[in-house]
Amino acid sequence: MPRRSEPDRSRASRLARLVLGVVGVLLLASCRVDATVEVLIGPDGTGSITVTAVADADVVEQAPGLATDLRFDDAVAAGWALDGPTATDDGGLRVVLTHPVTSAAEATNLLNSLGPPFSEMAVARQVSDDGDTTTTTLTGTLVLTGGFDAFADADLLAAVGGSPYADELAASGATPADNMAVMLRADLPGDVDERSNGTDVDGVRTWEAPLDGSSAAVQLQTVQRPGGGGLWSLLATTLLVLFVLWIAAATAFLVSVVRARARKAQRRRRALARLR
Repeated sequence: MPRRSEPDRSRASRLARLVLGVVGVLLLASCRVDATVEVLIGPDGTGSITVTAVADADVVEQAPGLATDLRFDDAVAAGWALDGPTATDDGGLRVVLTHPVTSAAEATNLLNSLGPPFSEMAVARQVSDDGDTTTTTLTGTLVLTGGFDAFADADLLAAVGGSPYADELAASGATPADNMAVMLRADLPGDVDERSNGTDVDGVRTWEAPLDGSSAAVQLQTVQRPGGGGLWSLLATTLLVLFVLWIAAATAFLVSVVRARARKAQRRRRALARLR
């Protein structure tokens, strides 16, 4: 797939920072925004990346025009499919953005385009020389430095001299760690290697990004045997066939022995009968 151009990457970055950092409306400490990034890779190496952001009812109350103010034209132009903004049952707002993945390299570019707290993210997929196994890995660092400033573009920070709504945010006592949550969920094909970290939640590896300036490493490795192919699969199939044939041969032999003994016993009975 052609390499994503710099303008496309910058649009995707602006998109994700908007979704993950709707911080301009966090004017009260009670407001909250939760975001989840889900990475799904199938056995063939294709899949999707989905970004879901949910603002609670307090955010919507402080910014009643938020649904109409949000703009995702750049995101759609960069290949993201948009679902929302839609109202949640408790009066909040949800936005879902999904981008198809056709290769490990594209998944890597998309994850890194999200910006903070996703840093040095990498997806790799390697097939062994004999074609017996495929290893898929996800690595990176979850870290947010600079507080809410991390969600603003450098040009915007330079233009306004700092984060938008910085005074209001400071007065409210709002911090990313207290008012936001960012989760990373990854579902890769195959069995999870023991060196992987994260938490298994319903079969999906999950990490919560620290938003207090500390960092968390992401390490996930899975191994699959695509299509059941390879030397070991062939050997296992051969052994199974041989075992079945052995069982069949042993059964036939036992039946023949029983029948032979029955015939021999019958001949003896007939011989005894004639002698009498």
